Amino acid sequence: MCNWEIKTLVRHCGSDTEYCDAGDENIKVEFIPDPNHESVICKKYSVRITNESGKDFKGVVHIKVLTDSDNPGFFMPGYMYNSNTAYMPSSGRKSFPRIKNDPSGMPESEFFMTRSDRLAEPISMIWDSGRVIGIAAAPYWLSNDTGMIPVSYSDGKNRSVNASFIQYAGFSCNINDNGRASIGYTLGYENAPWLFVQTAKVIDRKPVDEENSFYINAGESVEFPIYIYDYEGEDERAVYKAMEHCYSIFHESPRDIRMDRDKALRLLSEAIRDNAWLEEEKMYSGFVYDRESPRYNKIGSLSWTNGMAVACPMLLAANHFNDEKARRQSISFIENVVKNSYNPSSGLLYDAVENGRWSVNGWWYNGMHSGGHSSYINGQAVYYILCSYESERKRGVSHREWIDLVRPVVRKMNELLNTDHEYPFSMSEDTGAGLEYDSLGSSWCLAATLLYEQVAEEKEYIDIAKKIEQHYYDKFVKKCECYGGPLDTDKAVDDEGILAYIRAVRILYEITDEKYLIEHLRDALYYEVSFKLSYNTPVSVPPLSTIGWSSCGGSITSTANPHIHPMSSTIIPEMRFYAGLTKDQYLKSRLEDTVSWSLQTFNTFKGEYGYGDTGWMSERFCFCEGLLTEKYPDGSPASTWFALMPWASSSLIEGFARE
Repeated sequence: MCNWEIKTLVRHCGSDTEYCDAGDENIKVEFIPDPNHESVICKKYSVRITNESGKDFKGVVHIKVLTDSDNPGFFMPGYMYNSNTAYMPSSGRKSFPRIKNDPSGMPESEFFMTRSDRLAEPISMIWDSGRVIGIAAAPYWLSNDTGMIPVSYSDGKNRSVNASFIQYAGFSCNINDNGRASIGYTLGYENAPWLFVQTAKVIDRKPVDEENSFYINAGESVEFPIYIYDYEGEDERAVYKAMEHCYSIFHESPRDIRMDRDKALRLLSEAIRDNAWLEEEKMYSGFVYDRESPRYNKIGSLSWTNGMAVACPMLLAANHFNDEKARRQSISFIENVVKNSYNPSSGLLYDAVENGRWSVNGWWYNGMHSGGHSSYINGQAVYYILCSYESERKRGVSHREWIDLVRPVVRKMNELLNTDHEYPFSMSEDTGAGLEYDSLGSSWCLAATLLYEQVAEEKEYIDIAKKIEQHYYDKFVKKCECYGGPLDTDKAVDDEGILAYIRAVRILYEITDEKYLIEHLRDALYYEVSFKLSYNTPVSVPPLSTIGWSSCGGSITSTANPHIHPMSSTIIPEMRFYAGLTKDQYLKSRLEDTVSWSLQTFNTFKGEYGYGDTGWMSERFCFCEGLLTEKYPDGSPASTWFALMPWASSSLIEGFARE
């Protein structure tokens, strides 16, 4: 693939017709190369659009880059990764964008258009046969004394000042654009053929209207920069070069609220300690509501979402501050796990608990294909138990019974490897046999195994662990299409499974000192930050719209759940570890974004986010149109959940407290 051309189309507001050539509508479009722009991967153009029609234009302008690609892989950060697994089996229970030739119906389509803020970075790309073609431009438009201007970043840090937001832009991809593959940028926007609010709420394409139109008065011209990428790249990882360049253009730092790490740790951990611990059940509540009186949605679990994923970070914070109350709570939960969660029939740990009864029937159970134990949850639980063991050992306290619990579980997990050297996605409750594979989320078992080797000072699994790591790298990471993390997304491409793999690679490198693992760690981190917002979206829905909240530094959950949640903050230690090994300034800046985002995304004072006390935090941050399902009492939409969710807070705690 090497041939491409640019074509500009327009669609009028209220028109029943499809897009037509801009020239046919007397909309003149000029692409003027920037002679001062120096880059080996892209060209910068000044695009001038002039309305010569004699009447005002109101609608969408679609600038397309059409290519001769025969087998395009599309990459739109946070939204589309290759085909979003469209050519793989799906249960059909969850709806998320899947691009495919000869689609069978929603959610499959030959093309997608989306409002710009659905993407983590304002760029759409194709990779095919060793080449990357891409288009990037301003994600939204402003208005100042001189008229409309695209958002600009004069120093790479700050949004244009003395200007107000007026309109989003949009991006597109099309696998069969009259026999060619295309990517595009739009002035104005469409969500087509559907707007995916959430997996269970999909809205059909609506006509171009006042809300999503771009305006060009008769005789008026608008001018803005656009970047067209065209360069060679051996495999899919080549797209990261364009993402890094795009980041350098559009990056905008999160707000600085003068919060330091220790203060954040104290506020977050004390909020969980004082509000979410259920003493009688020796567990943390999944949700804590305070709108009327304290109310709990317990959803008890072994680890994800409110078990060891809370207990371990809380223990780290408690030991950091010598907080005996928080420490006692955490250890009570861990001891409950040690005494009661082991399933002798399977040799694994039960995944959920309700009213003191342990089982595999967590809140996610009906969304799984095959049921049974989850390797994501079992591996994560073992990993966090071992982290907790290490934290206690540094205090001079030994909990050998914790090691005694995890040792046979680690052995069982490694007995279940298939011939590809992959752990199961799910395992039988009755025998522990692997039921289903094909998941990067199962790399939690690798992270657990390697941490066991490190903590127990054994080398039983190192040789096989190298083969397992290489399998996950080749199958998922290298192809930039990772899936099988969260259990509630029907294996949509996601940001969560890579977090386990990143931990595992770090530990394997610490044990072996194999230099190739630094490259693997880099590629995994580059994939993770492709879900991380590089600029601050102009949110229009409260409470996020009213408090100065910043999206930059937060990572989109998955291509199915279009909101930011804080799980990516858990790998701040690995980001620091990598930054300490290399001179990678791009990842260093991404680390700084993550830390700054984490310090400003919880209640720094009572009621800051419209609910709760100081230190309260939920998991949901709606930076775009996705997942706007929460309501205020008057029925108007809210851009967050009004609840303390301990696992969310604990993600920040872990990021700040774990070494």
